[in-house]
Amino acid sequence: MKFGKEFKQQKVPEWTEAYMDYNKLKRILHKVQQFRQSEEPPTPMKVSQKLSLYKPFSGLDVKSNSEETNDDVEEQVIAVETVHNGDDREVYNTNFLPSPKEGEESEIMFFEKLDEELNKVNTFYRDKVEEAIEEAASLNKQMNALIALRIKVKQPDINKCHIKRKVSLDSSSTESSISDSPIREDALGGGRVGEDVQIEMLSSNELIDFPSYHGENGHMDPKFDVEPIYDDSSSNGVNSENYEPDPLDVLDRVRIKNTRESPMSTIRGVLNDSKDKDLRFKKEELKKAEGQLKVAFIEFYRKLHQLKHYSYVNLLAFSKILKKYEKSAKRRAARSYMKTVDDSYIGSSDEVNLLLDRVEDTFVKYFANSNHREGMKILRPKRKREKHRVAFFSGFFSGCTIALLIAIILLIQARKVMTKKEHAMYLENVFPLYSLYAYIILHMLLYAANIHFWKHCRINYPFIFGVKQGTELSSQDVFLFSTGLAVLTLGTFLVHIHLKVDSVNSVYSKHTELVPAGLLIVFLAIFLCPFNVIYKSSRVFLIRHLFHCICAPLYKVSFADFFLADQLTSQVQAFRCLEFYMCYYGMRWYQKEEKCHDLDLYNVFYIIIAVIPYWIRFLQCVRRLFEEKDWAHLYNGSRYFLTIVAVVVRTVFELKLEKSWKILAFITSIAAIVFNTYWDIVVDWGLLQRKSNMFLRNKLAVSRRYLYFVVMVMDVILRLCWLQLMLKFNIRFLKGTAISTLFSSLEIFRRGVWMFFRLENEHLNNVGRYRAFKSVPLPFSYYEEDEDESEKKDT
Repeated sequence: MKFGKEFKQQKVPEWTEAYMDYNKLKRILHKVQQFRQSEEPPTPMKVSQKLSLYKPFSGLDVKSNSEETNDDVEEQVIAVETVHNGDDREVYNTNFLPSPKEGEESEIMFFEKLDEELNKVNTFYRDKVEEAIEEAASLNKQMNALIALRIKVKQPDINKCHIKRKVSLDSSSTESSISDSPIREDALGGGRVGEDVQIEMLSSNELIDFPSYHGENGHMDPKFDVEPIYDDSSSNGVNSENYEPDPLDVLDRVRIKNTRESPMSTIRGVLNDSKDKDLRFKKEELKKAEGQLKVAFIEFYRKLHQLKHYSYVNLLAFSKILKKYEKSAKRRAARSYMKTVDDSYIGSSDEVNLLLDRVEDTFVKYFANSNHREGMKILRPKRKREKHRVAFFSGFFSGCTIALLIAIILLIQARKVMTKKEHAMYLENVFPLYSLYAYIILHMLLYAANIHFWKHCRINYPFIFGVKQGTELSSQDVFLFSTGLAVLTLGTFLVHIHLKVDSVNSVYSKHTELVPAGLLIVFLAIFLCPFNVIYKSSRVFLIRHLFHCICAPLYKVSFADFFLADQLTSQVQAFRCLEFYMCYYGMRWYQKEEKCHDLDLYNVFYIIIAVIPYWIRFLQCVRRLFEEKDWAHLYNGSRYFLTIVAVVVRTVFELKLEKSWKILAFITSIAAIVFNTYWDIVVDWGLLQRKSNMFLRNKLAVSRRYLYFVVMVMDVILRLCWLQLMLKFNIRFLKGTAISTLFSSLEIFRRGVWMFFRLENEHLNNVGRYRAFKSVPLPFSYYEEDEDESEKKDT
């Protein structure tokens, strides 16, 4: 594989613009190469091969090679100047030493672009490292609070311990270190009250001190000597300046953050109107804080690894492009410029490596019981590998699906089921029982296709959804699950028809009606299976966010929550199929759908079920409006409220068929369609921007722009399809439930297309903000931080 393609694949998708523009530099070098080739006449291949045989032997002597190296240095054609700007940051400027001849302007342009890319990469890397150092300082404070809380929870009656640190007088720094002795179990367990307790606290800058480098040229010059002494007395004749505060004193300045991520925390936060609460020193409190900090360390470690990889691939790209320059321009400049690159911040900085080591040590010690192997297994999860058996069974189930479809068609033709009125009415009656799975399978197939195209367009869908690394499903995984469900559904349907229409098996007619119920039980058993089979992590992820949707607005709304709720709005007909299941087996055994609609209770729930998905989205918008104070959520919520009104009026007209309801249903549906279509195209997809190219968007993940216009037109048409339910067009070969099934499938298809462009827009927004990592809530807040924030707000 060429380096250009490999370089593109190794980029962090959200940081693409921050990487060196390798392709642009290659295009400039192509001009340089064309100019060089035009200057020199082409040499015949045979002559050049013959002349190469008479080249003098360079020899193996070390001295001759060193002399050649010196000659290479002397023949350098560039001089790189380093200028310090006002922020004390380096800016590099390359001077092209030879007087430029006609046609050599492209070489000057190459080095100007190279300087621009080096400055860009250096600036971005320095900013990210500074952010990492600030985050490390925050994690230090969180860990100190966690360690103190552990001690207090394990031994609530323990006396306060005083740690004396011996600091040398010649040190001007206030930094300190700690001993490497691990925490003693008796300090956190059942030690006697008043007993001397050895504890190990993180120093205020243990993660961000690398350690202190006071000497020149990066040599460590330690200016302090630390000797931890543990004593119960407040002073023993030692100068108080040599003492640090008691490590348990940090609990006097710490609160537990009320993030309102659960129903109880949300209700308490609303009733008490307080963001944070005081510590209660309970085991549940400790367990929650440990879990949050563990996730924070894992995410911070991933961020550091991405920074390290960013540095490596950019340095490699500079080396590769300079080699290409030497080959194209036939000048020697790589060694001189690479020396500058190596001396730059991205080439010489070692903060990330030191932070990685410190994070590993801290995580293993405090979250893995000093088990290095287990700790590193958590910090570095293995990437998911594609398995051959997934591809094999996907193809196998696909073939089985086609075979079962053919078998069903042949059985219906052979038994002449459609010509017999009794059997035809029966099939129409049980059709909603099986169409439920058809809607789910279609949605899953569209999701599999979206995953394939997201990967092709380098859209980071696992990060956007918040999926744990290594557990994300590939397109083949989703396709396998959907085809497996299709085989199960079609096989059950084939057995059901065979038992119903075959007179030989009439003895089983009493139990034939239980076949769809058995299929539903099997489907729910697979979906809710507690064992680690059939993609358990993905099923748990889906169930958790589905529960968040049901409990809206009590849970904090994440992207996965409202994205799933939007998918549910396209599965209204599937929910109505579930209601028919209840009527078919519950209220009246084996009841027809027409007779179910004769029940007032059934009709009431027929309306309520259609409204539930839109009501969930409305509540989610209300929650986000109060949390984020963004008026866009108010407009979005009003859109769903208008859709609820349109769905209610349209369903009432569908049940009553009165002209007054028809006019009202038509007006509300048109208003909802216009509002929703505008929101889809302009807000969700980010298209039709006035100042963008071709009225689309400044950045597009799909190279073929005409597809965006096709999709916009298709979205409008598919939105208008629902008017068929009111206008009642006469469509041949479509009668009864076939019409609602067709338009429900078209709505699912429209949602599948919406899914791709909605995630594309979200990804490009993350790219614009270089947001490649999720923000993890921390468990503790300090009083002084709250005071500082309040002072900033006042000013």
